[in-house]
Amino acid sequence: MASHLHADRSAPQPPDRGTLDALITQARTLRGRLDAVRRDADEEGEPDPEAAGADPRTRWRRALCELAVHQLDDLGSQLDQLREGMPPDTPRAWPSADQPPGAAAADTPGAAYPAARPSGEPAPSRRDRVGSAEWNLLTDEVSWSPELYGIFGRTGRDGPLSLDELPSWVDPEDQPALATAFTDCLVDGKAIDQEFRLVRPDGSVGTVHMVGEPVLDGDGSTASMWAVVRDVSALRRSEHTVRQTRDSVQHQRHLARTEHRLAVELQEAVLPPWRGSLRFPQGDDRTGALDLAAHYLPSASSSLIGGDWYDAMELPGGATLLTAGDLTGHGVTATSGMAMLLGAVRGMALAGVGPGALMEHLNQLLDSTAQPSLGSALCCRYEPRARALTWAQAGHPAPLLFRGGVGSVLPRPEGVLLGVTSGAAYGQRTAELQPGDLLVLHTDGLAPDDPVRPSGPGPQSAASAPHAGGARLLDLADRFTAARSAQECVRTVAEAFADREREDDACVLVARVTS
Repeated sequence: MASHLHADRSAPQPPDRGTLDALITQARTLRGRLDAVRRDADEEGEPDPEAAGADPRTRWRRALCELAVHQLDDLGSQLDQLREGMPPDTPRAWPSADQPPGAAAADTPGAAYPAARPSGEPAPSRRDRVGSAEWNLLTDEVSWSPELYGIFGRTGRDGPLSLDELPSWVDPEDQPALATAFTDCLVDGKAIDQEFRLVRPDGSVGTVHMVGEPVLDGDGSTASMWAVVRDVSALRRSEHTVRQTRDSVQHQRHLARTEHRLAVELQEAVLPPWRGSLRFPQGDDRTGALDLAAHYLPSASSSLIGGDWYDAMELPGGATLLTAGDLTGHGVTATSGMAMLLGAVRGMALAGVGPGALMEHLNQLLDSTAQPSLGSALCCRYEPRARALTWAQAGHPAPLLFRGGVGSVLPRPEGVLLGVTSGAAYGQRTAELQPGDLLVLHTDGLAPDDPVRPSGPGPQSAASAPHAGGARLLDLADRFTAARSAQECVRTVAEAFADREREDDACVLVARVTS
């Protein structure tokens, strides 16, 4: 049982003034620093954190800052009341951190600690947050501080509420708990520590926290009850907002993890599960067969699964399909779109559709999808007997050809990005390969996609200038020449591009003409 207070107890002595001044100064310093943190959070986040579609993390940071503001404002108000002991005779403000306690002028803007007010005059909201009351059970007298009138939305002319009247101002759901707390205090001498919702005359609902104790007379009977009531409405609203935004962030993270897992699983199901080199046509050791290897390079964060693809497939008659491409976007939408395009490429290639016509059909397919998007693609058909490579592209980096230790960019036929315009025409070119030639197909995620002109004499058109990633691949010509297989070449590419962080994922396909 809590220790009872006696009616004849001596008046409490106020705390040391210097200690409280130091605490008040520290609280003001924290408040000023918190304002700076809140400004930084606003600058980093959305212009309106409450707007639809705003980043949940931004709303969560804002809510935490607001919650901390309410708590520090309450702390400052309570420390000032504790320091003064009675309502101050002059207005007090919440000044800057470098202003000493007691230095605020009466006309300081944003005053947080107002002067004592005549009864009946509403109190400023910040001072209203803490009030006190005493109910004398022997004389039925009730004493309320001016702040408590403000908390309940009453004036001095209305008068204070008795213990019998108080429950009628409380939300019906909270009335039983409050009645039990009063009974325990008055009958059993237990301290009150209760939070409840009150309904004000204007219909507004506030949340208050009451702490109090019984006061015993000389015979040990309950003579009165005193209580301190704190308006915690803004604090609880801030806490609720923090919980909501935290839950929103956690939900967003859960969705992101789920989408990432689905995207990875879909990508792994669609891309060829190669381990080591392949040879097409299979079991054919004649000159002109292809030694093949490929590699997927994730982005630096590994969380951005894009729509990049590569594939090689043996076609009827001994020809080989080589393809690479990239669909804009990330996540399940991009990987599912990539699966659709790659399935279409495989089907049309098996049906004998040439590279140029195949690109036209892909463009028509992407243009008619329910979720329009853009993509680049490269499609090659290789005939091993003639060692002829026929290829077409749609806004994609051209294949790189390495011959005799020197790399070059194959001249690009016409072709715009897939999905840009309906009815686009796509040309195709044919190049004759030689035994020992190395062909490299790649997507543009290897490096930024601005064209880079390689050093060397002679003019070069923009169409034949390599992609930035292609320019770095051309610098690997000597290492490609020394490699004994396509798989070694792929390993060389992975090592060469491991020195920088990629913003996007990428694919590389290497085909070496056997000799």
